[in-house]
Amino acid sequence: MSEIPSWLQDARDAWEWRGLSRPDFAQLPGPGQVSVWDFPRPPQLVIDQREVIVCWGSLEVARTHRSVMALETAHPPTFYLPWVDVNQKLFQPAGGGSVCEWKGPAQYWSLVDGAHSLVKVAWSYPRPLTGAELLNDCVAFYARSLQCTVGGQPVIPQPGGFYGGWITPELVGPFKGVPGSFNW
Repeated sequence: MSEIPSWLQDARDAWEWRGLSRPDFAQLPGPGQVSVWDFPRPPQLVIDQREVIVCWGSLEVARTHRSVMALETAHPPTFYLPWVDVNQKLFQPAGGGSVCEWKGPAQYWSLVDGAHSLVKVAWSYPRPLTGAELLNDCVAFYARSLQCTVGGQPVIPQPGGFYGGWITPELVGPFKGVPGSFNW
């Protein structure tokens, strides 16, 4: 995308917190911890080699050592897993969509196994915006209905129904998604 449409630039400009300083209410990280308030906006995309496993009950949905973490101010990281490392036979398009001012238009996915399904439990960016190209050919999961681990540690889902970050033990917040965090 060579020129950013004005509506997209307006959405990008609306963010007060950009990882340049922590607000007074942010928790201070201790030894070995990371504050999500130090993550940048726009998000930084980082390759992570820790083992990431996503299970749906006893069914393994994904396993990889090459996820892409999206690190964005106030959010726990969102882990995007390469499509080649997921059980693609379980996925069906879920319809609908959304647009991230940094990543682009999202497509939603449901997991289906016989008579069982989890609706809109995953999403991808099939045409990511400039700067988010690492997300092409990847998919992310909402952890609230799945059992997810990063480096052997269980994941806690990011608060709120919309955000898909994964809280791991080294992170401190507060995390976007809690009541009153709409403009973080």
